[in-house]
This record gives sequence, C-alpha cells and structure tokens, in this order.
Amino acid sequence: MKCKNHPDRRAEHLCASCGKPLCSDCAEEGKEGKYFCFQCAMLSSVSAVGTTMKDKAEKSAGKRDREKKKWTPFRYFVVFSSVLILGMWGVILFGGEKAPTGSADLASQPRVLLFMVDGAIKRYAHYEGNRYPASLNDLVPKYLALGERDRGHLAMLKYVRDPEVGYLLSLAQPELGQLNVVISSKGISYDAS
Repeated sequence: MKCKNHPDRRAEHLCASCGKPLCSDCAEEGKEGKYFCFQCAMLSSVSAVGTTMKDKAEKSAGKRDREKKKWTPFRYFVVFSSVLILGMWGVILFGGEKAPTGSADLASQPRVLLFMVDGAIKRYAHYEGNRYPASLNDLVPKYLALGERDRGHLAMLKYVRDPEVGYLLSLAQPELGQLNVVISSKGISYDAS
C-alpha cells in the first residue's frame, strides 16, 4: 500500500479517523499511539481546544455563580435594617405603654376642657362645610365625647360665633391674676381683663 500524499513511498500507518494510508512523514501521532493524517490531526486538536475552552467557560461561570451567592456588606445591611424595622414595628404595635384609663377631672382643669372643645369645634367646621356650631351642646356626642355628667362642664366656657374670625372661645370665669386664653379660628390670643 502506498502513502496517499506520497505515491512513491510505502504506507506504514492508517489514519485513525478517515482511514487514509500514510507514510512515516505524513502520519501525526496522537494520544494512545493512534496516528492521524494532517487534516484529521488539526480537527482533533481544534476540537480538543474547543472542549477545553468550553470547560474553562463552564468553570468560570460556576465560579461567578458561587461569588454571586456570597454575602456582600450591602446584603448584610439590608437584612440588618429589615430586622431592625420589623422589631420597631413589633414594639409599636404590640408593646409600649397602654393608654391611660379613666377620665380627666374637667372641673379642676378648665383649660384642658377649653382645648378639647376647640378641637371639637374645628372638626365640626371641617365636616359641616366650614360652619360653626350655634352652641357648644351641638358638638356632643358626634364631635365631642362627653358623658351626661360632664356635659354640665361646658358652662365653664364662653363661646360666641363671630362673623369676622368665625368663633371666640374662652373660659367664662378665668382665675384671678391669670391671663384668659381666647381661642379663635385664627389662633390663640390672651386677654388680661
């Protein structure tokens, strides 16, 4: 048998891939003692390099995935902040002090009553189309939560609807030597008389 590339030489090997007869100069020795022609040897080496590159790409992708799964300082910050916020909401919703029970003694604290009634007047005006009540009794019970026994304390206050400022609210009999607080829709003022 003669070499496919050199017809004057005797073939000593056969290409392991395509089966061409090859002389010793044309045969390329590959792995495991196999011999290949030049074209098949090139294809084999290129495919081996391609496989190696593919393996390297897969390894680097796996390495990147592992790096992505690592906890960065930002992730620690987000988790810590979330836990802190949830803890604060838990304290706000389920902890803390309970609201005081009972009621205030409005007879001994007329200024507390004064500011409570002022808030009720403002709610009345908001929900009743910017109108003010004709009397303070119009506020109870919808805008001012007073029981029957506390309703009499409204007599401690002086209330007048005023066309210029809307209303004037003050204590009916202020204590001697103290400034009388006068509340209107425009704000708070003090009266010395």
